[in-house]
Amino acid sequence: MAGRRQRGGRARTPEAVTAQVGGGAAALVPDRERPQAWALVVDGAPQSHVDLAAPDHLTFSYQRRLGHVIDLVAPPGAPLRVVHLGGGALTLARYTAHTRPRSTQQVIELDTALVDLVRAHLPWDRGWRIKVRGGDARAGLAKLQDGWADLVIADVFGGARTPAHMTSAEFLADVRRVLRPGGSYAANLTDGGDLAFLRGQLATAGHAFAELCLAADPAVLRGKRFGNAVLWAADRPLPTADFTRRVATDPHPGRVDTGAALTAFTAGAPVVTDATAAPSPPPPPGAFG
Repeated sequence: MAGRRQRGGRARTPEAVTAQVGGGAAALVPDRERPQAWALVVDGAPQSHVDLAAPDHLTFSYQRRLGHVIDLVAPPGAPLRVVHLGGGALTLARYTAHTRPRSTQQVIELDTALVDLVRAHLPWDRGWRIKVRGGDARAGLAKLQDGWADLVIADVFGGARTPAHMTSAEFLADVRRVLRPGGSYAANLTDGGDLAFLRGQLATAGHAFAELCLAADPAVLRGKRFGNAVLWAADRPLPTADFTRRVATDPHPGRVDTGAALTAFTAGAPVVTDATAAPSPPPPPGAFG
């Protein structure tokens, strides 16, 4: 999407593109600092940021942390099989395809109108092995074959909240089924205040996987601010030292908790089941202002 030319030959900043999608009012907003970059905003909540000229550029902190997971789950450049539950603007699928050529990826996104908007205005390289399926993320996951994926990434939001059925032990049992031995699960979670939702998700992931770590802004982990936290889980030792170093040196530095610190943080939280699951809490007014 090139900007129109002004008099004198200077490019005019392109205008935002708006559309009504399944999740609400969507807008693709141009990044004035990066000529081919766009932010996807749905009902006022920032969802994704894409730089068409540099797919390996990740702007949002939570996407950078998920990018670190993608970097560390296998040797540099090695192709991966990745399942993305929730697609948005396909930022992380683009990142994986760019940094790990020959990767095979499946994206499951409920909001097909959003996919159409992104496909029309932020097209991705046709040579990338990215297949986008429409439909509910958990239902789509159930259709995938056993042991297919090296990595499953959950970034599913409806109305700025993670749906209840994407938070349970039964859901994670299906994630484990789809993962190959030694595969990883990563999730973008949001919470604030007493962090009851986040603690429940850690307890549930700890029931399903042997190793966990959690990356977030320290203020979020202290309950001082509503925000994102990235969970990484697997049945093998995680490269927590490298992960911690990368998160700590991001433009917006974060903290990584693991081991005893994470056990203490989670203490007393019950495992979430389909019978007890609830959506993540709504963001407070002004959370994305």
